[in-house]
Amino acid sequence: MSTYRKKLIEVSLPLEAINAASAKEKSIRHGHPSTLHLWWARRPLAAARAVLFAQLVDDPSSWPELFPTEEAQNHERQRLFRLIEQLVTWENSNRDDVLAAVRREIARSHARASSSPKAKLVLSDASGPSVVNDYLATEVPPVHDPFAGGGTIPLEAQRLGLRAIASDLNPVAVMINKALIEIPARFAGMPPINPGSRATRTPGSWRAAEGLAEDVRHYGAWLRDEAKKKIGHLYPEVKLPKEHGGGQATVIAWLWARTVPSPNPAFSSVHVPLVSTYWLSTKAGKKAWLRPVVNKGGQPWHFEIGLGDPPDPSAVAAGTKEGRGDFTCLMSGAPIPASYVREMGQAGRMGARLLAVVADAPGGRVYLPPTPEAERLAADVPVPDDAPGTELPAQALGFRVQAYGLRRHRDLFTPRQLLALTTLSQLVSAARDRVLRDLADADPRDPSYADAIATYLGFSVSKATTRNCALALWEVGMGRLAGALGRQALTMIMTYAETNPLAGAGGDFYGTTVSVAEVLDAWASGPVGLVEQANAADAERHRDRATVVSTDPPYYDNIGYADLSDWFYAWLRPSIGRLYPEYFRTVLTPKEQELVAEPGRFGGDPRAAAAHFEHGLSVFFRALHDAPATDAPLTIYYAFKQQEVTSGEGTDQTAVSSGWEKMLSALVEAGFEIGGTWPMRTEQSSGLREEKRNALASSIVLVCRVRATSGTAATRGEFRRLLRKELPDALRKLQQGNIAPVDVAQASIGPGMAIFSRHKQVLEADGSPMSVRGALQLINEVLDEYLASGEGDFDADTRFAITWYEQHGWAAGPFGEAETLAKARNVSVGGVVEAGICHSGAGKVRILKRHEMRPLDYDPATDERPTVWEFTQHMIRLLEQEGEEAAGRLLKKLGSASDATRELAYRLYNTCERKKWAEDARSYNGLILAWTELEKLAAKVGNEPAPATPSKPGRKSVKAKTAAKGQTRLFEGDDDG
Repeated sequence: MSTYRKKLIEVSLPLEAINAASAKEKSIRHGHPSTLHLWWARRPLAAARAVLFAQLVDDPSSWPELFPTEEAQNHERQRLFRLIEQLVTWENSNRDDVLAAVRREIARSHARASSSPKAKLVLSDASGPSVVNDYLATEVPPVHDPFAGGGTIPLEAQRLGLRAIASDLNPVAVMINKALIEIPARFAGMPPINPGSRATRTPGSWRAAEGLAEDVRHYGAWLRDEAKKKIGHLYPEVKLPKEHGGGQATVIAWLWARTVPSPNPAFSSVHVPLVSTYWLSTKAGKKAWLRPVVNKGGQPWHFEIGLGDPPDPSAVAAGTKEGRGDFTCLMSGAPIPASYVREMGQAGRMGARLLAVVADAPGGRVYLPPTPEAERLAADVPVPDDAPGTELPAQALGFRVQAYGLRRHRDLFTPRQLLALTTLSQLVSAARDRVLRDLADADPRDPSYADAIATYLGFSVSKATTRNCALALWEVGMGRLAGALGRQALTMIMTYAETNPLAGAGGDFYGTTVSVAEVLDAWASGPVGLVEQANAADAERHRDRATVVSTDPPYYDNIGYADLSDWFYAWLRPSIGRLYPEYFRTVLTPKEQELVAEPGRFGGDPRAAAAHFEHGLSVFFRALHDAPATDAPLTIYYAFKQQEVTSGEGTDQTAVSSGWEKMLSALVEAGFEIGGTWPMRTEQSSGLREEKRNALASSIVLVCRVRATSGTAATRGEFRRLLRKELPDALRKLQQGNIAPVDVAQASIGPGMAIFSRHKQVLEADGSPMSVRGALQLINEVLDEYLASGEGDFDADTRFAITWYEQHGWAAGPFGEAETLAKARNVSVGGVVEAGICHSGAGKVRILKRHEMRPLDYDPATDERPTVWEFTQHMIRLLEQEGEEAAGRLLKKLGSASDATRELAYRLYNTCERKKWAEDARSYNGLILAWTELEKLAAKVGNEPAPATPSKPGRKSVKAKTAAKGQTRLFEGDDDG
């Protein structure tokens, strides 16, 4: 057995609280680190924060001298859970008291096993935050993320007071991490140096990175004003018609449609528009749409603006689009297939035509018809010589634009956008020079501070490119701009929006600067992070570095990070590349060593691409295996979704994700034990999980340790016996964390794989090594056995109901079959009917549905024949119909029967999952998810009489019995639960 101290993450987690906070975080915008700069597939901050804390804090079972009983250990575990629940809440991200408490827990877990003077000081009751912070920054090993990407894990390590190391091969990712964990920490607590802010506050009142944020705003405003002097004439105001109040108005956006020559020979000289929809706005009271006009006024076609409800909404919604990539000729009605559109694009015969102008009027946004002057102004802008001329990849994951003749990065922008962005990029250097002058006048600090300000301004330009491009959409429902690259792909857009980067609306340069500054405003103090450009699979990087590793590696061919990030690299290089020559020495981002299954780099061969990925991942795991050990496990985020493959024949067929299996196999083969598989969800599913067991959640956190060298071989039978012996205790601890039934199967893989992977091999009956797939199947079998074994703890009436429900659901079945089952359970059908959970009549028996069970004001204390089945169904009925407070009051009345009630919910969820009864599964899952809150509400309720313990069959009260019979007749025949 292992001699290491188990960490909390290896035993149990308050998973639902973590997942709920992760889901809520998706709606946070202002100040969220993800708004600093776009990166793809970021992990939620809440999840990363909780994982790191639980990865570093000891489970109470590791200290039996402090927590000698299981009850004491669970009590302490619940205290840590409550702390995690506070920690993951977004509003607590920078709360000094919460951060101080979690930092103290991490420091004390490490200090308990250390004899250093600093450890003794940390363990004393008199130790303050400064002592704890010093210990974390000097004694606790740093946290390293070798695939740092968008910087979530390093940033959260820093927030917890730990040293953070962020490394990535991609220079854009490296710069994002520098901007998150290195630059703010270097200048923490310093006041701004711009003349306008120096005297607004005393020097010592600027907390964390607030001074840095204030300077970013100030010099961003200066850069915007300089840009207006240079290019403001390209964005003139428009004159409003009388119906919109008259006067001048700022243009927010120009809406364009791409055009191609009509495929009809009679109109071959006419370019016709490819319009995805004629709607301009569908907002109530602000509806606007395009009305096509053909052969009038000397023009082949043009559009007028319609207001209010159109005569034919379906035609307006369709535009000239017929299907995916297919359109119709506005002039002749001839079909324009996608292949023809691509052919015209490749031949350089695709154009663009202005459809409408969006202006900011006193009464709100208005939509105006285009003028020839507006179209000429955009067309007359020359393409700057220094606009990015780099080539797009001939073939890349998620790229579609090359098929339409867009082959260079500059092709993704209009000439006016290219001029605006190159002007802004050039002004970044001018802004840096201005910072240096102000530093010389007022502040003797390090001149590299000017580089820091320039870095964030360069980010503002880079970030603004996703909306200042010819692939941005106009969202008609919201009346706003939607940027490119949000889908982790570069897809062709036929009807695009060109925003005004100086208008103060979506895509405005200064608006992006403000959002960058808001991230700095919200930065939490921590040790200066180390950021480096490195290949994660480079063993030399890990050999002499004892670190706590938590990382989120790429997932096969899900995202082509390097090719996508070239978009930003092409703009960051001219704006800040000379400040960081070590990261911007290449024309585009490095590709050869990138760990991604990109078939385009292997002649289009997906197998060769997959082999490259799998080999690189194996090399990485071996490098981690050989690195100096710490007392913390390794955590790996896994979110790969791949086509499932089928194993077995007939009814024994099992679907498994081959990507999931290969990830587990690679870890085992590298010499790791897998001790945890935690499903982390950013969205709560309202239905059943995927059909097959072990389907993937939003991401799964794998918890691993290096396998002891003394690991021995085991037989299949020994593996099964160990599973039956150890899995029940592990599952009980999982349930103490109130894990949702929907996640039990996935989380159970962890302790099951811990048993499998602690052995060098598990041998099948024929002597062959058991595969990971075979292990997963066996773990699921034992899990089903465990979930079914709890029936012995239920009363006989409930056991009858469980079995009948599994066989018939809410439907009726033969009386004779029910009588046979009742005898086996040592009850009678009549007795179960008297218990108020069944109806019998006309030779049929069925379970009562929840809305049929009476009385509605059910009180277990007055029930002469109480059952756990009733408790569970009434809890769900109250929760769904009357809310948590009502369910909490009933929970209080259940007393000691509450544990069995929750256990039955788990048991019945498992049944619904197997039967694919999604509606019922939601109800049982929902009860478990609400359980912690219900316990809190129950604790506030005054003392109630204890319920009768469900054990031996008794008699139901006449009143309840009569009510139950009456309602059975009333609702008989309904088919909903």
